[in-house]
Amino acid sequence: MTTRRPMGVVTRGTTNPNRLRRVDNWIAWRCGDLLRDATDPLVVDLGYGATPITAVELRGRLAAAVRPDIRVVGLEIDPVRVAAAAPAADPPGLTFARGGFELAGLRPALVRTFNVLRQYDESQVASAWQTMIDALAPDGVIVEGTCDELGRLASWLLIDATGPRSLTLAARLSTLDSPAALAERLPKALIHRNVPGEGVHALLRALDDGWRDAAPYATFGPRQRWLHAVTAVRVAGWPVRDRPNRWRLGEITVDWSAVAPR
Repeated sequence: MTTRRPMGVVTRGTTNPNRLRRVDNWIAWRCGDLLRDATDPLVVDLGYGATPITAVELRGRLAAAVRPDIRVVGLEIDPVRVAAAAPAADPPGLTFARGGFELAGLRPALVRTFNVLRQYDESQVASAWQTMIDALAPDGVIVEGTCDELGRLASWLLIDATGPRSLTLAARLSTLDSPAALAERLPKALIHRNVPGEGVHALLRALDDGWRDAAPYATFGPRQRWLHAVTAVRVAGWPVRDRPNRWRLGEITVDWSAVAPR
């Protein structure tokens, strides 16, 4: 690893067990082939926070679902947090180090960074993305997003060398009152774009309308209501990805081109 000065600022550090379960499972599904084919299956958990639990969980989930030799490195700018995380580096393939957007000289196949860019200005997002992109292994990707404290509401972007490719919105359907609640947990690149005239505003409006119109299906449970809402969004012409087996999990993924800031 390089001794280059870490790029970024210390995160607030808030975290909870299972907070990132939804995105971890999505990574195992969507990026599993990428990691299986990687010569070095290295994953970076950038900005894991005041405790290392999310890095521990990420390594465990990917080792079980993708390949047992997966390597996860948790990076934090705060050296106190890195030192405190050291005892958690017990499973093989899990380590912690000091680093920021430059990724501490590592060349990972995948970077997961959650609730980090949320504390930056929107004008700083593209530069942070590019710094991470420049450090990726060939064909590497970044999963960047945000979620609430318990992981009930989340959104994330899949980013490759060309930039963002897709936006995913995810919710715990058993506690979801309205898809409009997801607006509070949009990635930094979009959270200030939830205004009329912007694609992400129109998407949330379409999803909320579909959820309202599907109210009669609530009798059969929130999953059926969500399925009909996502179907309505797709029928309306939105570039919704994947199949109903993913939607059933409380997810909807659309092409970035449909929500990119105008």
